[in-house]
Amino acid sequence: MSQPLITLIAGPTASGKSRLALEMAERSGALIINADSQQLYADLRVLTARPSPEEEAVAGHALYGVADAADAWSVGRWSRAVLPLVTEQAARRRPVLLVGGTGLYFTALTRGLADIPDIPLEVRDAAGAMFDAEGEAVFRRRLAEVDPVAEARIEAGDRQRLTRAWAVANHTGRSLSDWTGDTTPLLSPGSWTGMVVEPGRESLYASCDARVARMVEAGALEEVRALVARGLDPALPAMKAVGVREFAGCLAGETTLDQAVEATRQATRNYAKRQLTWFRNQTPDWTRVSYDDAKSDGEIT
Repeated sequence: MSQPLITLIAGPTASGKSRLALEMAERSGALIINADSQQLYADLRVLTARPSPEEEAVAGHALYGVADAADAWSVGRWSRAVLPLVTEQAARRRPVLLVGGTGLYFTALTRGLADIPDIPLEVRDAAGAMFDAEGEAVFRRRLAEVDPVAEARIEAGDRQRLTRAWAVANHTGRSLSDWTGDTTPLLSPGSWTGMVVEPGRESLYASCDARVARMVEAGALEEVRALVARGLDPALPAMKAVGVREFAGCLAGETTLDQAVEATRQATRNYAKRQLTWFRNQTPDWTRVSYDDAKSDGEIT
């Protein structure tokens, strides 16, 4: 059997996955496609350690810096953008490397995600108010009438999932279980291989700290200053990137630069830890490598 042309390279921030992908692409001629929700944004090259222009000149890159910070991209929108790229490269028999740290993007690729319509805030609030007023037992009986599968599956005390299931059924006229049962992975089984770049915890945290220092040297403060000057909604995905809030506080005189750097280091380590946990739980059968292991084992030759 021939080796699949599509390789998924996942891992936490600062793990070396982008560097590994670049060296693999340089040798194979693969196209590198972004699978990181923050590296989509043009305004966040420094804070997200997006590939530099020099790195982009070494190998083909796609979906990096394609979105404006004022534009909120969802996993659905990313899915619609990535599928034509992968299909086009497959038709040319060109290898593809999908690289990033956003777990839901890899879920969409390998398992599929339900394309559930947005549920209005007032519907969600009504579900929560009903839960609080009636209590879980009564609310579960209501939910069982419209989505018995969800009611049986959701654990006791999980108010968020219970109210979401009710809100989806109430707003769309179709149960959440029906929506999620229609999922189709973007990539067909057998068309891809997956690896997780997973350094040791100490090594990863040291890389996180070093990355923050490099960001400051590369102009992180200036990048955040330009972003803040736009007066964007703080709820936008780009405004929630690690470092934006921390360095914005420094620029506003609320903290010193040293305090902002330390806060960003801590936030980066926390983010990396969450990513590690997610990939360990959700991709247990993917190959585990460190950047140095991949080099020595010939993964990038």
